[in-house]
Amino acid sequence: MISVVIPTLNEEETIASVVEFAKSQAHVSEVLVIDDKSRDKTVPIAKKHGATVLTSTKLGKGASMREGVLYAQNDILAFLDGDINPYPAETINLLTEPIIAGEADFVKSAFNRNAGRVTELVAKPLLSIFFPELASFNQPLSGMIAGKKELLQQIDFRDDYGVDIGILIDMHLMNARIKEVAIGYLENKSKPWQALGKMSKEVAQAIISKAASNNSSNFNFEELGTITEIRSQMEVSLESQFKKLKKMIVFDMDNTLLMGRFIDACAERFNFTKDLLEIRSLEHDPVIITKRIATLLKGRNYGELIQVLDSIEIVPQTKEVIDELKERGYITGIISDSYDFVTSHIKNKLGMDFSIGNELEFSKGVATGEVKIPSYLFNNPKSVNKLVICKTNAMASILERYGIQKQNCIAIGDSMNDLWMIKEAGLGIAFCSKDPLVNHHADIIISEPSFKKLLEVAL
Repeated sequence: MISVVIPTLNEEETIASVVEFAKSQAHVSEVLVIDDKSRDKTVPIAKKHGATVLTSTKLGKGASMREGVLYAQNDILAFLDGDINPYPAETINLLTEPIIAGEADFVKSAFNRNAGRVTELVAKPLLSIFFPELASFNQPLSGMIAGKKELLQQIDFRDDYGVDIGILIDMHLMNARIKEVAIGYLENKSKPWQALGKMSKEVAQAIISKAASNNSSNFNFEELGTITEIRSQMEVSLESQFKKLKKMIVFDMDNTLLMGRFIDACAERFNFTKDLLEIRSLEHDPVIITKRIATLLKGRNYGELIQVLDSIEIVPQTKEVIDELKERGYITGIISDSYDFVTSHIKNKLGMDFSIGNELEFSKGVATGEVKIPSYLFNNPKSVNKLVICKTNAMASILERYGIQKQNCIAIGDSMNDLWMIKEAGLGIAFCSKDPLVNHHADIIISEPSFKKLLEVAL
């Protein structure tokens, strides 16, 4: 019998169909969803449709795959991605039949779509150097696989983009019988090309580290010059395309552009820190939280609020970075859950193009304690999640206004309020974030309070 393992993270839109598909297949007696601490309804939906659901002990697809192997009860395991719908009808059969028939120990899928840029520019050239026996695989980075549990228990599951190529190499080094099968047409999500640098680096690291640790390989450090040239050619190609694009960078404000939070600075200045903490600890509805916090500013005039704002340091040299980004053709702006008069002030200081925030009401220059949440922050039919309020909705509105595709947008933030914006943008950057989930989903992590590193990726 067969166990199907499905690593997931926030796949509520597709997980039901994937689980049902797996359950309907001949010889499948166990469907395991190994969840990476999803924040949507992935877990209850998967349970409702009959999957056994486990929560991974560590963030990352590799950890989920490893734990699925350890828990699975059958001798043959098949792995499916949780975000694909529909799968070709014969997918699981094609992956597992060679193993059942005794013809293979490990089977990797290929599907009707051109191989990606990282495959063609990085994976295949490096395989041809270090593991020429694997260079003939059409899609060595494919994640739909099947194998014998006894072999899968022995391999090293990486926790980055190198996990799939690493499994293939480990199987090869164990002298497993490997087969690639065509499963048909697959509608799966390609990584936006701004994130390909991180992906190519991690795939290259996986291949090189496997070669270096394999005593019987032909690894030669003189060949690192060839590797450098391969990656250099890829970067030149991407840079030339990138300069022609309309592109945007969206910044969070509090604890990102600013080295602090405006409302926290106000709480300290006007002695309402206890009230602020009470609201944050007792309320869970984002609309109610926003409205209740606004009441704490009632009676404060515009001048004293701006003085508080100006007391918060902007990340050093941000103005120079913004100027350089604009020279490179970027539209730059702020999307914040703070207030629009605050974001506008920072936008003007930095010479940015737009800013979005909640609209704190003033009467004769004095805050009334009322606030209006802009409509474009609310959930709508085009929203990518079920959250009542989400910055991605505002980001989508701004991108549409400027006629820019989200794949050509960079989003930068530090907190869970920025998570979906970081995930949905073409390139997501976690900036001095203390949240492990935000760092996990970011394509790039900046851990020091400086945007200089941004100039290395925003070509």
